[in-house]
Amino acid sequence: MSNTGPESTVPPAASGDPEGLRRPEGDAGQKGAIGVLVSGEGTNLQALIDEGLPIVAVASNRPGVRALERAKAAGIPTAVFELSEYESRDARDAAMADWLEERGARWTVCAGYMQLLRAPFLDRFAGRIINTHSAPLPEFPGAHPIEDVLAAGVRETAATVHYIDEGVDTGPVISSERVPVYDDDTVETLRARVQAVEHRLLPKVVRELLVSASRGAAGGAGPESTVRPGTGPESPVPSAASGGHEAGSAGPEGRPAGEARCVR
Repeated sequence: MSNTGPESTVPPAASGDPEGLRRPEGDAGQKGAIGVLVSGEGTNLQALIDEGLPIVAVASNRPGVRALERAKAAGIPTAVFELSEYESRDARDAAMADWLEERGARWTVCAGYMQLLRAPFLDRFAGRIINTHSAPLPEFPGAHPIEDVLAAGVRETAATVHYIDEGVDTGPVISSERVPVYDDDTVETLRARVQAVEHRLLPKVVRELLVSASRGAAGGAGPESTVRPGTGPESPVPSAASGGHEAGSAGPEGRPAGEARCVR
């Protein structure tokens, strides 16, 4: 594991933050401190940073990615956990969980993290790992949701924020927002439109969860206390007529128990 960037917390917020969520200090701050997992460009990470959320650490499985540069520019401590440096995935994920907890992370947000999470990490942050997915769930799980939506020929997709559990994109959906699919869409055009929604929806959902936890309404107790049915534009997208997967299935790659894919 290698560290880059200063070992510092997020700078104090300007005035006008009624929930106090930009100051990860003391017991109240610990309930809302976020660790973020990244693997690439880091546009969702940037959306979280721009929202002023209390990010205390950013971890990556890949060195030199743009997301780490974004974190460093924001004064957020970073570390790299390359799988090749550990004897097993379990050992790597345990070390990553240790590092995040040592820096005060109470919640974990996957912002384009493209590797599986194993039980040592899942158990440490049970009910407090959030992911964004570029399609409706459970209809389109897996690593290629944009391509799968276009192949299915559906007229509508979604940006989805959900909890991570032991399955492949099987965790409870927290919120989703509909995104239209046009006849002339390509993977690139549809991805850009879904990502624009993700960049707005993910920070909004994370802030709501942190506010709820800080007020003691959820207390970080797990998905059951925070999942809510959507209404209007953030309501779940209807199931596709074909090409979907049933909830609770192992997913297209048949991952063994104890693994969860944390992808965007």
